[in-house]
Amino acid sequence: MTLDVPAELEKEIDERITHYPVSKRSAVLPVLHHLQHHFGYISNEAVEWTAAKLELEPIKVLEVVTFYPGFRQTAPGKYHIRVCRTLSCAMAGSYELMESICEKAGIDRSGVTHHDPIAVSADGKYSIEFAECLASCGTGPVCLVDDDFHEKVEDVDALLKQYQ
Repeated sequence: MTLDVPAELEKEIDERITHYPVSKRSAVLPVLHHLQHHFGYISNEAVEWTAAKLELEPIKVLEVVTFYPGFRQTAPGKYHIRVCRTLSCAMAGSYELMESICEKAGIDRSGVTHHDPIAVSADGKYSIEFAECLASCGTGPVCLVDDDFHEKVEDVDALLKQYQ
């Protein structure tokens, strides 16, 4: 199966690649960011497409995808939640926050692994994963829902209600 990249997205990617005249390999990260922003995750087809676009072996792209935790290899839910788990947030209740969100959103994290850290609700509405420091250590526990930042999260019902 091939990746169906819209013409406008490919145009943006082509323009971004021009910022790396010495080595196209240097454009791997921005190309992957564009693809993940559009498709929600980096599929095997996206790896192949990126490799072909940058004239690289697919393994060189896959190395980047698997190294950086910001790249997802599985489709997230409609709303993707990242809960900070570093020390300040952990002490402020981020592990309890994770449990509460999972319970109320119907997310089973039993299959989560280091390689596949995302769990998705059965209805596909929510997905969740732990994140390393979200840079708000004094206001924990914190989380991101898509790109929306939430501090001192206590009311999970209210949080989820914002994303119906």
